[in-house]
Amino acid sequence: MDLPREIPIYQIFINKNEYKTLRDHMWSEEPVSAKLKFNQKQYAVGVSYRGYHIRKLKKKSFRLTIPTPQLFLGAREYHLNAEYLDPSMIRSKLSFDFFEDIGNLAPAAEHILLKLNGSTLGVYLQLESVDDLFLKRRGLQAGHIFYASNDDANFSLITPENKIKHSLEAGYSLKVGLKEDYQYIRELIYKINTVPQSDFKNEISKLIDVNKFLLWLVGVVCTQNYDGFIQNYALYRSGASGLFEIIPWDYDATWGRDIHGQIMEYDYVPIQGYNTLISRLIDIPEFRLMYKSLLEVVLETKFNASYLEPRILSLHSRIRPYILLDPYKSKDISSFDKETEYIIQFINNRRDYLKNHLVALN
Repeated sequence: MDLPREIPIYQIFINKNEYKTLRDHMWSEEPVSAKLKFNQKQYAVGVSYRGYHIRKLKKKSFRLTIPTPQLFLGAREYHLNAEYLDPSMIRSKLSFDFFEDIGNLAPAAEHILLKLNGSTLGVYLQLESVDDLFLKRRGLQAGHIFYASNDDANFSLITPENKIKHSLEAGYSLKVGLKEDYQYIRELIYKINTVPQSDFKNEISKLIDVNKFLLWLVGVVCTQNYDGFIQNYALYRSGASGLFEIIPWDYDATWGRDIHGQIMEYDYVPIQGYNTLISRLIDIPEFRLMYKSLLEVVLETKFNASYLEPRILSLHSRIRPYILLDPYKSKDISSFDKETEYIIQFINNRRDYLKNHLVALN
């Protein structure tokens, strides 16, 4: 089969006993030993399943770890996402490219074809890990990185189930830093929820990069990641400025689809988004107008069909020959082909909705 504009092909080999361990301990975070062959070179790697609800799906997602001090393509960890519930297979890639395009930090993402022990598993999205090397590649100051590992990371003292949190750092796991660095998350969450509104503007500006946070809000509101407000992100605290910056993560449930791959209407997420920090920021007129201004610019320049359609069609055409090789997707190629039109229609509808509701930010 002719495969124009080739995507990388990864071949992973796991011996029988290690593979049995992987399958028998589906929820384990401990990787099994494996070999990765790429471009005629072989690398020792660790392989484990990744994700939460996606571990139960037929097409599994994986985490690749490279033993210290070795690196693979400049990294010590990659996430290989099956994108199984996204009929387009491009939503995450489109989202991260969009975030980066409008000026946010975002992980690099690239489609690959994955083979395991000689069998084709299909098209995957290789996702860059947000860690110290992520910062180094972008020339950013060393600092601390926290992952929002569950929906307790809602910037509140109360869980989404309306229960008092057991700790201020609930919902976060430390990716880069020392255990004592949780103090910075504790301070952030505490002040978000206790500083009087009269002092909030000055105090929050000492803790987060407000402009970059609002630019992230523009991205998540446009792509309509419903879960993106209370999880599906990482926090980077610059060691130089001491300010937090937010980085998107797990963005397959976007562009008009939910986490199950079902239709999410274009007006489901309000223009203000939602979580405690957003509510407090938007309550300050200066920040609200800053957000409105950023959103207006993005709606005119980047979040529109004329700008995004060529990118959508390019992603679709690049991976389509490989979708035909994917045992989990090839039998429903018509659904894959229809998704480009669906995403473009979502963009038109979502953009109109947001433009019509800009008045709410006056």
